[in-house]
Amino acid sequence: MSDRSTADETISEAQQVHDELSAALERAGIVLPSLGIDPVWLSGTPPRVLIELGRCNVETALALAAALKPHGSARGQGARA
Repeated sequence: MSDRSTADETISEAQQVHDELSAALERAGIVLPSLGIDPVWLSGTPPRVLIELGRCNVETALALAAALKPHGSARGQGARA
């Protein structure tokens, strides 16, 4: 597989992930105005594309935090980066 096709597949996958995240946020009533794809990492091996979450106002951050809280579980349990 060529580097170009690998990069194209990586960008295509990133676009799908971006769209899925955007739709999930929209269903939760959240809009991240700066949500996008940052292809700067394509120069790496293997190429990696970052999903840029960007900045948001306090209200949006609170809505995002509320949407991410697991329902019915103890505080602090969940995915960590």
